[in-house]
Amino acid sequence: MTDSTFHVGLLLFPRVTQLDMTGPYEVFTRMPGTTVDVIAKTRDPVSSDHGLTIVPTASFDEIAHLDLVCVPGGPGIGPLLEDDETLAFLRRVAADARYVTSVCTGALVLGAAGLLKGRRATTHWMSLDLLAPFGATPVRERVVRDGNVFTGGGVTAGIDFALTVAAEVAGEEAARGIQLFIEYEPAPPFRSGSPDSADPALVARTREGAAERQRERAERVARAAARI
Repeated sequence: MTDSTFHVGLLLFPRVTQLDMTGPYEVFTRMPGTTVDVIAKTRDPVSSDHGLTIVPTASFDEIAHLDLVCVPGGPGIGPLLEDDETLAFLRRVAADARYVTSVCTGALVLGAAGLLKGRRATTHWMSLDLLAPFGATPVRERVVRDGNVFTGGGVTAGIDFALTVAAEVAGEEAARGIQLFIEYEPAPPFRSGSPDSADPALVARTREGAAERQRERAERVARAAARI
């Protein structure tokens, strides 16, 4: 990375899953020579899916260029799939960004913006099949890179994703140092963080609990995909 400032922009929207955004934020703000903005339509405070208030540092019209744009996920991505202002902003900044990225279901928003056509990508396991309508190839991996497009899996995968990007941008030694400083050494108390390792009954209950949201999301994806 050169001495010039590397500008990262994280999209913020109502009902975002905050860890999708704040996990990468914690990593990116520790990269040398990096400026990170949290970007929303306006500078008005935004509430996450569980009520955490986050204040944007920039609005869409204040951003002329980003080296890296990142779209987090969460329940609030549904309206974004058909939000012309947000999709136009993403297309604009992605046009000359070095990296176009997402965490969790933020990948669906990249898809709706037409930025995943012909790309391998990942997202949260419950929405993986919704990538295909956007012309993407779904991949069940924690972090997927295809050219300058990096996508991370669900929620906590955002930290893995950000460290992968940090190694690409700032070098592996810097990324290792960030990982050490934030003491990122996952040792979960249960083997249930993936549908492959969780009890099948738990997976079924989790799918059932999200069924209505997933049906609505699939309908929005179908409409969004028809527009690109």
